[in-house]
Amino acid sequence: MTKNQNSRPYDLEDRTFEFARSVRAFVKKLRKSVANIEDAKQLIRASGSIGANYIEANESLSKKDFIMRIKICRKEAKESRYWLRLIDTDDKLEHENHKKQLVNEATELMNIFGAILAKSK
Repeated sequence: MTKNQNSRPYDLEDRTFEFARSVRAFVKKLRKSVANIEDAKQLIRASGSIGANYIEANESLSKKDFIMRIKICRKEAKESRYWLRLIDTDDKLEHENHKKQLVNEATELMNIFGAILAKSK
């Protein structure tokens, strides 16, 4: 696995996998309120879907299928960012910092998949 200067994996399959793992680690630390439990379920689904759909895109049978999967990746990254913003961290600095990192990564993934889409058309 090759890494760039920010020590993020170049391999997008690895990067999306690490994002989903980091989301799960973040969720485990949160207070178990009704809202957090429901929001976390949605966040976990969306974050895992990014990588799963990227794997599907790489195995696509046609350009049309590839583009559709990449659109789903972008949509799930955007949705992950939405659920992250709703999560209540109880204003704990450690949780707020982790949340901010995850929101930034979700935004970067959205931009990456947007760029792939633009180049694929």
